[in-house]
Amino acid sequence: MDPSRLRARALILRELRRWFDRRGYLEVHTPALVPAGAMEEHLEAVAVGRLQLHTSPEFAMKRVLAAGLGRIYQVAPCFREEEQGVHHSREFTLVEWYRAGAGLAEIMDEVEGLIGACARAVGLPSPTLERRAVADLLPDHGDADAWFRTWVEAVEPTLQRPTLVHGYPAWQAALAKVRGGRAERFEVFLGGLELANAFDEELDAAEIRRRWTAGNAARLAAGRPAHPIDEAFLAAVDRMPRCAGIALGLDRLVMALTGATDIAQVQVR
Repeated sequence: MDPSRLRARALILRELRRWFDRRGYLEVHTPALVPAGAMEEHLEAVAVGRLQLHTSPEFAMKRVLAAGLGRIYQVAPCFREEEQGVHHSREFTLVEWYRAGAGLAEIMDEVEGLIGACARAVGLPSPTLERRAVADLLPDHGDADAWFRTWVEAVEPTLQRPTLVHGYPAWQAALAKVRGGRAERFEVFLGGLELANAFDEELDAAEIRRRWTAGNAARLAAGRPAHPIDEAFLAAVDRMPRCAGIALGLDRLVMALTGATDIAQVQVR
């Protein structure tokens, strides 16, 4: 750990909470130990007995949305197996927020504003996010595995300037809506590092179940166990308002704003 970067992390967290408070967001806290910790095919949850540690607070936060709270955020410790390296840690922190009645345009403006506020909190200028379409960076040629490898290995490292990338292939929708053959989602990059992932949220529980089932079939075919299905989350989806949401990696944000080269420098280990 690096004490100077831990001080910067504290300043960023303090400003982050102020930023949300000024915009009418309510901070919520949801359980980390859950019946189903992940949905996406390539994510691995950490098992704890019959339960799992969540890979994101997404499922529980959407139940809060369905219950009637329209602007919520959470600073949550999250856990993922098989993720360890200079940019990855088995335990990390996500800042996740949801806004009822919003679409991607509003969340794009919000994440740019939040990153700018956090930058100023540590004496840096606010970055302006260049907005680019995925198709302009790497056209979808139909081979999902090859496309994804090329994206991670050859495209993401070139995104050194502050960049917001939108319009991902439909097969990368996860929990986002799909329109016109494209997933309604975007990601944010600083210095070649992915910081945030946002969705215009899919509100059809049957469609989400279909995606979950397809992902589990692919996992079983690859010799991996199926993810448990969170029925309480699916029951809430049809009651959710139109909304958009985003998860931002706090550790990676601190790395980007302090020049850290290893995630361990901004965490207590």
